[in-house]
Amino acid sequence: MPIKNRFAELLPEITAWRRDFHENPELLYEVHRTAGKVSELLREFGCDEVVEGVGRTGVVGVIKGRTDTKGRVVGLRADMDALPIEEQTGVEYASKTPGTMHACGHDGHTAMLLGAAKYLAETRNFDGTAVVIFQPAEEGGAGGLAMVEDGLVDRWKIDEFYGMHNMPGMPVGHFAIKPGPMMAAADQFEITVTGKGGHAAKPHECIDTTLTAAQIIVAVQSVVSRNIDPLKNAVISVCVVSTDSTAHNVIPQVVKLKGTARSLDAQVRDQLQEGITRVATNIAAAMGATAQVDYERGYPVTMNDDRATEWAIDVAAGISGEVNTAMEPMMGGEDFSYMLNERPGAYIWVGNGDTAMVHHPAYNFNDEAIPAGSSWYAGMVEARMPAA
Repeated sequence: MPIKNRFAELLPEITAWRRDFHENPELLYEVHRTAGKVSELLREFGCDEVVEGVGRTGVVGVIKGRTDTKGRVVGLRADMDALPIEEQTGVEYASKTPGTMHACGHDGHTAMLLGAAKYLAETRNFDGTAVVIFQPAEEGGAGGLAMVEDGLVDRWKIDEFYGMHNMPGMPVGHFAIKPGPMMAAADQFEITVTGKGGHAAKPHECIDTTLTAAQIIVAVQSVVSRNIDPLKNAVISVCVVSTDSTAHNVIPQVVKLKGTARSLDAQVRDQLQEGITRVATNIAAAMGATAQVDYERGYPVTMNDDRATEWAIDVAAGISGEVNTAMEPMMGGEDFSYMLNERPGAYIWVGNGDTAMVHHPAYNFNDEAIPAGSSWYAGMVEARMPAA
């Protein structure tokens, strides 16, 4: 199953869609123009059903095969939203929206899935139903969860899900995947340290929140190094420190810390939450201050099903000739995890070549990856639901 000739023919058209999305990026759930264009194209392709507004602004297209004796339903997912970053690519189709750009390649994911949808609607060389899913708000808005809660799985009776993300630094059109955890649970926390503010020249009359916060920042690292099994993966990062004062000679009354905690299994996730809370509150108490810890659980672990991963590898190997199955999981978060929590499936990386990393202002999706990505999406449908 090499790259399908049809996608080589469609490449200029798919590239034009991708660059249009790139030029007109939208954030979170406000993807009205993108979703409208996706819906319009799906109808042009002849999809049997196109539904807008799933999970607020998501789009679902249904493509029935030539036969449906098996009754299987395969869901293919792409994300549509951009990031609040000022673009620095210099390309002629750069973002026309100040402060917003497609810095993660969701424009490419959407275009590749549209290409697959066009091919599947033309050929219908499968026995079952393909459901193409275009999701909003992957970048922190939990659009995947919104679509699930809006009845995505039960309404279309989806049996399994497949998703894809581009990977800078990996050769164009090559694939990487592994069974089990692919991406981490992504939680966030805020620690509010309250003490007794005052003059910096009289620290003995204060309860120093800055010093207390500094002790907490250093100490929470011990949660990973001393509470978590060293053979397991976890990371805690304190990323924001803010106070209620901007003066150089004032010990602030309040200091706030914000950060993230990442893990790859449920037990470690619980340990991180308990450990951060324990360390912060007790360090603060030892310093005479108090610490309020607000811990919010974000996207769960993106967990690839073993059998679905094998099927994904077979299709990918047929396209690129080889698949990297020795990759390590990533500690970034991905809300495709909510769909994988509902049904088995797999999430795969496709190479973007030697480009800037995602979330960088100079990043750009590599259009040369389109034929491989579209071939994999379509190939998963044909492989999982071969025509009778």
